[in-house]
Amino acid sequence: MGMKNLEEIAERIESRLEEKDQVREVAIKSTRAINRLSGSIVHMIHKKDDAMPLMHEALDETHRLRSLLEDYPEIWESGLVESALQELAEAAILMAMVKDEDLPDPDDMGITGNAYLLGMADAIGELRRFALERLREGDVEKATEFLNLMEEMFLVIMRFDFPDALIPIRRKQDVARSLLEKTRGEVAVAVNSARLQKKIDELCRKL
Repeated sequence: MGMKNLEEIAERIESRLEEKDQVREVAIKSTRAINRLSGSIVHMIHKKDDAMPLMHEALDETHRLRSLLEDYPEIWESGLVESALQELAEAAILMAMVKDEDLPDPDDMGITGNAYLLGMADAIGELRRFALERLREGDVEKATEFLNLMEEMFLVIMRFDFPDALIPIRRKQDVARSLLEKTRGEVAVAVNSARLQKKIDELCRKL
């Protein structure tokens, strides 16, 4: 019977799967670290603290992860990794916008285009938080700037009309549209209120 090599084939497949399982375990730890760092970066940006050291740490971790998964593209392109890279993209995009710098390039960051776009979609929600914080502080002008950034990013993400199998962005587009409409309304009310207050102040000075 021609079964002499059965055991050798099974052992070879088992060895590859064991190696892949070990790589996957390391990748899970790495993605957790990237998620944690990205969340901390966003928190620090809101507090106006310097998050650059954490950003360097997160990017270093991302490059290490990419090297680890060089021979495992199916893990690199999995939802597990993409979710973490998406968080990192969101944090990096926000940092650039708050600093009034050029947006980070996904190729330089070592992340996929999909993760970058999905992170950009999520960044619209964070920009809304910035806008509302400025409204609470009475800084209508700065809130309007954040609204304008939201508008620009929304127009970009709406260009991507592809099936979810290619990029699962449709739900994020719907969420972004809703957040943008709310923010437009809130900023408009604040602008009108500021104009009214200015007119009242002018009338009071004339009395």
